[in-house]
Amino acid sequence: MKTIGLIGGMSAESSADYYRYLNHGVNRRLGGHHNAKSVMVTVDFAEIERLQRAGEWDEQGRMLAEAARTLEKAGADCAALCTNTMHLVAGHVEEAISIPLVHLVDATADAIRAEGLGKVALLGTAFTMEHGFYQDRMSRHGIEILTPGEDGRGEVHRAVYEELTRGVVLDATRERFLEVIEGLRERGAEGVILGCTEIGMLIKPEHTDLPVFDSALVHAEALAEFAVGT
Repeated sequence: MKTIGLIGGMSAESSADYYRYLNHGVNRRLGGHHNAKSVMVTVDFAEIERLQRAGEWDEQGRMLAEAARTLEKAGADCAALCTNTMHLVAGHVEEAISIPLVHLVDATADAIRAEGLGKVALLGTAFTMEHGFYQDRMSRHGIEILTPGEDGRGEVHRAVYEELTRGVVLDATRERFLEVIEGLRERGAEGVILGCTEIGMLIKPEHTDLPVFDSALVHAEALAEFAVGT
């Protein structure tokens, strides 16, 4: 079994989910008492969040590249960023290591294509929805991305940082997210990407009849596949 290298802490809530999803995924594939072999390096989310607000993306890339080098030295066979937003600096990480980076957007695109969809909604932080890295990478897979209008983007971003990254899940926030999703459906969305690893705490497949692609779960499944080598 290969060893999975995880860069976590962005936030601790989503990193805990990644660890659980990855281990359950390996156990479903191998059975018995199997779980994933993994190494995790966590950063302090307060430092990352401060740099995000300041627009210091190169510094964040440097920090995550150093974390990835630590994983490689520890024997990891691949690296993974347990976060959507910080894939904005995925190139920094890829350049710093000789092991592969299992890219979250590629894994999510594979899941969307498997369902035969070509136009999907994206919910995430403002950085994820507005910086274009998701749209650019998805377009390579023939997938069009729709994002909410300015008010919807602001509400989703606020909820992520003020509630979900702190483990707070509110029914009122769920209702607002579902209103945003419905608006995107009216614009032609055939499914919805939960493009922030904490949003899966709030929105579940049973909350909407659109196909839901929880990026954290999809990414962890791709990592489980990598681990067992199938």
